[in-house]
Amino acid sequence: MAGRQRIIRAASLQSLAPISRPNRSAATSARLFSSTSLSSNPARIPLDIPPPFPVTKTCPEPSCSCPATPSMPAPIDYDQPLNGTMAAYAQQLLICTGQRDWTSRIEEDGQGQSWGEMVRGLKSLLGRGGKYADPFNNILVTSSSFLPSSLSSLSTSAATSQTASAFLFPSFKYFPSVPVNVPESASASATTDLSTFVRAFLLPNESRHGGQIRDQSLAAEFPDAVDLQHSPVVLICGHGGRDMRCGVMAPVLETEFQNVLQSKGYTSAGSNNNVVDSPEHAHIGLISHVGGHKYAGNVIIYIPPGMKEAGSSSPHPLAGKGIWYGRIEPKHVQGVVEETILGGKVITDHFRGAVDRESGVLRL
Repeated sequence: MAGRQRIIRAASLQSLAPISRPNRSAATSARLFSSTSLSSNPARIPLDIPPPFPVTKTCPEPSCSCPATPSMPAPIDYDQPLNGTMAAYAQQLLICTGQRDWTSRIEEDGQGQSWGEMVRGLKSLLGRGGKYADPFNNILVTSSSFLPSSLSSLSTSAATSQTASAFLFPSFKYFPSVPVNVPESASASATTDLSTFVRAFLLPNESRHGGQIRDQSLAAEFPDAVDLQHSPVVLICGHGGRDMRCGVMAPVLETEFQNVLQSKGYTSAGSNNNVVDSPEHAHIGLISHVGGHKYAGNVIIYIPPGMKEAGSSSPHPLAGKGIWYGRIEPKHVQGVVEETILGGKVITDHFRGAVDRESGVLRL
C-alpha cells in the first residue's frame, strides 16, 4: 500500500512539474497549437452568405435641389453601425390618429378619442400581465398621422359602437373600423371587440411555447378589411413628444418624400386614406417612437406583395418586406425612392433591419 502511494505521489508530482517549472518552448508550442486550433474552428470562419435581398452600398447623390438638413437639438450618432439596431418584432400595428405628434407615452394620449382607447386596450391585452402577452410575439403598437376612416367614431360618447382605424404590417392590411372596447370578463366577450381583433390577427400562427395561437376563423368578423397590394408605405418617426431630433427631422423628410414620389408618377402621396390601395398612390405618414432617436431620421419602407418593379411587369424584389433605415436626411430621399421603392435595392449604409411577412426578421 505504501509503495502504491509513493507511485501515485510521484506520478502527481511529474504531472504538476511542467506547470510549476514551465518550459518556454513547450509553452510557446502550446500557445501556437491553441491558436491554430481556434482558427481552424468552423464556427469562427466567416460565412459568405448572400444577402436576402438585392443591395447597394451607398445612397446616390441627389440630381435635383433638396432642402438642407435642419439643425438638430441634440447630436446624431454617426459612429455606431446601423445594421441590427432594429428591434425584432412580429407585426407592427399603426393606429390612425390624425395627429402629427403625441405625448411621450402614447397610451397616455388620445383621452376621449377612440384611437386612444385602442392604444390603452391593446396594452392591457398584449402588455405585461395581459391575457395575450407573449414574449415571443412582439407586436409593435405605433401611433400614426394617418387619418381615421369616416367609418370609425372619433368620440367615446357611444361606447358600444366605438371603433378606430389601423394598418397592420407586414400583413399589409388596412382596417377602417376596429372595435376598441375590451371585455371585462370572458363571459362578456360574446360580441366582436378588441380581443376578437387580437385573436384574429395579432396572435402567432404557431406557438413556440404552448401559448395561444391565432383563430383565423375570426377574420370574418372584419369584412371591411382591405388587403394592400399596390401602394408603398413610407413611415417616418416624428415623435417630437419623445425626442425632438425626430420631431425636427420628420416634417422635412415627409415633404421631400411627397415631392419626390409625385415627380416619379405617384399622383397622390400622403396621409389621407381616401385612397387605400392603388398603383398611383403612396402612403406617407409620421409615426411614434420605434427606437433609435439618435439615428434620426428613422424611416420604414413597406413594399406591398403585389407591387411591381418600376417599368416592369416583374414582381418587386422587396415585395412583402419592410425595410428600416436610419440617418436619413433630405439629400437621401431621392436615392431611397429610386433605389428602394422603385428599384428594389436595400441601401446598406442606412440599413437598420428588415421584416418579411413569410420569414420574419431579416439581417445582413
